[in-house]
Amino acid sequence: MSRIPAGSVTLHDARRKTHRTVALESFEIGSFAVTEEQMAEVLGITSRHQRRPAIDLSWLRAVRFCNAASEWEGLDPAYTFDGEVVTWHVDSDGYRLPTEAEWEYACRAGSTTPHYGLLADIAWTAADGVRSPQNVGGKLPNLNGMFDTLGNVWEWCWDLLDPARYDEYRVFRGGGYADDAWSVRASVRRGGAPRMHHEDVGLRLARGGFDAVDAAQGWSAAADLDRAFVDGSLPSGWTPRGR
Repeated sequence: MSRIPAGSVTLHDARRKTHRTVALESFEIGSFAVTEEQMAEVLGITSRHQRRPAIDLSWLRAVRFCNAASEWEGLDPAYTFDGEVVTWHVDSDGYRLPTEAEWEYACRAGSTTPHYGLLADIAWTAADGVRSPQNVGGKLPNLNGMFDTLGNVWEWCWDLLDPARYDEYRVFRGGGYADDAWSVRASVRRGGAPRMHHEDVGLRLARGGFDAVDAAQGWSAAADLDRAFVDGSLPSGWTPRGR
């Protein structure tokens, strides 16, 4: 895990055409994406490529893995479940997904440009011509000592992508091995439904508890409700709200 100092990051909402600056407390985040080997050890399953990032896992499986990793190390799990409704207990010291504010702040490592170095040196992308995720740590790290935050595989975050437009879709960040440079930038946001799984999406563990309820590190349940509100009928192509 890399210890990230307190600071701030500015996030961009392209649909709303807004910017917001988020103040962050210090937290920890994985120096590498979770590997197949780590997932196999914690869950008691087999792995084919031990040093490659674990992929093809849904957001729901990712948060359940976070709890399993916490229990493995005797930490308080960060999440509880009511069916597929997940509650984050923000005061927990267990492993969890980063918020997207944490993810972008840790990825940038002080950089204000789309990449924290030359893309060919720091990220596996379509320009490398590879057809699968590569072993973690094969490119140069950022100044926080984190490898592959850009390229190789996208990484699930805790946050909703855009609840007004995409309902329960969750954010993933960072770009993948098959993506062109435009998608492999610190600010790019994509996402998927909690049950969706993709061959180029994995996760990176975060850790850090906060003295709050239903709000921490740029996320809040109240803001989610506000962002989900649409005054009038939904535009064509938007996902109807599931609840």
